[in-house]
Amino acid sequence: MIEPITSMKNAFDLRGQNAIVTGGNRGIGFAIASALAQVGANVAILCRDTKKAEEALGELEAYGGQYESFYCDVTDLAGVRKAVADVYAVFGEIHILVNNAGVSTRTAFLDMDENLSEWYRVINTDLNGVVHMTYEVGKRMRDADKGGSIINITSLSGIVVHRDSPRSPYNASKAGINHFTRAMAVELGKYNIRANAIAPGYIRTGFTANPTEEFVRFVQSQQPMDRLGEGIEVGALAVFLASPAAAHLTGTIQVIDGGFSLS
Repeated sequence: MIEPITSMKNAFDLRGQNAIVTGGNRGIGFAIASALAQVGANVAILCRDTKKAEEALGELEAYGGQYESFYCDVTDLAGVRKAVADVYAVFGEIHILVNNAGVSTRTAFLDMDENLSEWYRVINTDLNGVVHMTYEVGKRMRDADKGGSIINITSLSGIVVHRDSPRSPYNASKAGINHFTRAMAVELGKYNIRANAIAPGYIRTGFTANPTEEFVRFVQSQQPMDRLGEGIEVGALAVFLASPAAAHLTGTIQVIDGGFSLS
C-alpha cells in the first residue's frame, strides 16, 4: 500500500519500484518508460519488435536503473502468461503496470471484409490485450499484498468520434478500456491496487512525429492549446499516477488533449 503523502518530499519518487510498460519500445510507450526511469523506476518493456526494444533499452541506460525487454504479443493469453512469468523471474515483483500496447485502423466499418478481420485485430490488441495483462499482473499484485498501480493508455477516441477518420473498432476498444478501468478500480481497491487511465489526444509521436502544416493547422483550429502534445507530457502524467502523490486517485480517466475534446 502506498501511504498518503504528508509533504511534497519524494512525492513523485519511484525509486525501488518495478514497472511493466507494454509497447514501451516506441512512441508514447517509450516516452512513458523513459519518464518512469528518470524518476527512479526499473522498467520491463514488453513488445513484439525486439530489435526496437534493444534500441529503447540503450537509451534508458543513462538513468542508471534496471531495464529489460521481453517478447510479448498481448493478444495471446498464453504468451502473456509466459512473458509475465519471465518478468517476475527477473524483477521479483511488479508495482506498476502500464497497458500501452495498441493498434489502430482507418477502415470504415462497412468496408471491412466479411470476416471483420480489421475489427478483431484492433479489439484483440487494444481491449483484450489490456484484459490479459491486467489479469496476469493483477493476480500477482493481489497475492503479494503490497498494492500496486495499473495505468491504461486509452485515447481521446474513446470519448469522441472523429468525422474525418473512420476507426470504429478503435473507438469501441478505447471506450471499453475506460469503463474496464473503472470496474478494476472498484474490484481491486480492497487490495490497495489503483486503476487509472490516460486518454491522450494528438501527441507528437508515431504518425504525428513529423506532422504536415495542414495537420498542425487542423489541431490549432480545434483546441485551446494550439499545438500537439509531447510524449514526455504523457509520461509525466503516468509518473504522477504511479507515484505516492496519487495514492488517493483511482478510477479516473485523465484526458491530455490540449482541450481538443472541448470543441
